Amino acid sequence: MAHNTRDQGGHNDGLQAPLMPRRVELLAATSLAIDLGLGQPLEHMLRSCTLGMRLTEQLGLGREHRDRVFYATLLAWIGCHADSPELAAVFGDDIGFRAATYRVDMHGAALMGLMLRKVASGKPPLVRGVRTAAFLVTGRSTLHDVIVSHCVSAGALAGRLGVDDEVGRLLGFTFERWDGAGLPNGAHGPEIPVEMRIVHLCDTAETYLRDGGPEAAMKMVRQRRGTHFDPEIADAFCDSAPELCRGLAEEDAWSTALASAPEDQVLDDSELDRVLTAMGDFADLKSPFTIGHSRAVAALAEAAGQNAGLPAAEQRRLRLAGLVHDLGRMGVSNAIWDKTTPLTTAEQERVHLHPYLTERILGRVPALRPIAALAGAHHERLDGSGYSRGVSAEGLGVTSRILAAADSYRASTEPRPHREPSSMAEAAARLRNEVVALRLDGSAVEAVLDAAGHRRSRRPAGPAGLTSREVDVLRLIVRGFSSRQIAADLVISEKTARNHLEHIYAKLAVTNRTGAALFALQHGIVGNVDDASALP
Repeated sequence: MAHNTRDQGGHNDGLQAPLMPRRVELLAATSLAIDLGLGQPLEHMLRSCTLGMRLTEQLGLGREHRDRVFYATLLAWIGCHADSPELAAVFGDDIGFRAATYRVDMHGAALMGLMLRKVASGKPPLVRGVRTAAFLVTGRSTLHDVIVSHCVSAGALAGRLGVDDEVGRLLGFTFERWDGAGLPNGAHGPEIPVEMRIVHLCDTAETYLRDGGPEAAMKMVRQRRGTHFDPEIADAFCDSAPELCRGLAEEDAWSTALASAPEDQVLDDSELDRVLTAMGDFADLKSPFTIGHSRAVAALAEAAGQNAGLPAAEQRRLRLAGLVHDLGRMGVSNAIWDKTTPLTTAEQERVHLHPYLTERILGRVPALRPIAALAGAHHERLDGSGYSRGVSAEGLGVTSRILAAADSYRASTEPRPHREPSSMAEAAARLRNEVVALRLDGSAVEAVLDAAGHRRSRRPAGPAGLTSREVDVLRLIVRGFSSRQIAADLVISEKTARNHLEHIYAKLAVTNRTGAALFALQHGIVGNVDDASALP
């Protein structure tokens, strides 16, 4: 696979009533993307949320505290991806580094030991030595800057998802510690809001509970009592850990957490658009090279859908899928996204998972499953060479083809670490070459290029380089028309019809009507799949 597979790629329109999503469902879906960035299994934050709800009740705190714990637990790490480029530059694998922090009491010698082990991870010994020496001088200030970036972005993103300002304020305490050794402000003891003291314990305890059960979680909490964790909250957890943790590993984490949700607000169309835009921006912050990418793809795909004559519902579905198509990028380290040299096979395989992760995250929200299926197909290709499922033309409807072309065009015109951006003309030529190579759909490409401001090709290339007239002839061949019948139907001479037949067979490398019919089916010239069938 080529190196550039990193990037090549109020009407209820498209969402049938009553299947409009609740805000808490989108917050929960966002937490799944956060899990990926933390290097944790999906639903880590959802299980932590349930544990936090139970512990809040155990402590006798009121509903207001409980509600804030719910939101703060799901979104505590929403800013984690914003510092990914900086973490990867220092520690190599940003996701691996975050995962390792859960196993270390993050202060003093333990913290320094972890950072020194991770500095320039994967680099040659000489490079590691130089960077380690530099880190010893600048390490704390670097870590402080990264955490400030996290806290600023966390509050802003939480607000855009619709949670109140107080929850956003709480997220600024994500890295603080009871003993005052945290960052960025060194808040001490009760200076840290009680909701975040609960979040600190539950977020960490869930990882130990998952691997070793309540005993392992209690052992860790006792070790960090009075340093990382509030002693009163630590004691409350240890006194009732078996009851607090009961069923967490066995129950459906999604349903259990959402059953504790403070509210049940169903979003209208405009609110859904705002929240999905925020989620797309959240994903794009993963790399400075992709900021604004999802918004641009959404706008281009929607306009292309209009050019293609799609119903308003399908145009809207293209927009919504475009906004969130790259959520799965959170599950791939910036050591890969920001790499300037060719990817290894293992790295390519990791990249190829991100559309699947997008679909899995969004698919947990029933009202977004059509959006999830469309977003998850944005790197599929007509010849089956795409990813992550390798779906070929028969399984790709018109909206899937348009979104794939829109994403590919926008990615081409944006810079990436391993290449300069293409000009608009170069991007258009590349897309049309993809049509000739049977990877992208000709009609979808022309609709996208028209929306991007290009002149429509006078003779748009069809699959295998078929002209528009040859496509017309092929449709008649499939129906069993003879040369004479084709000539009569298209008002051309019989000799011209025979010439078209010869050219078509040569371009398709087939010798008879059956071979031509199979090609036409495979490439959507006849019997095209209608994506609308995926709607509930």
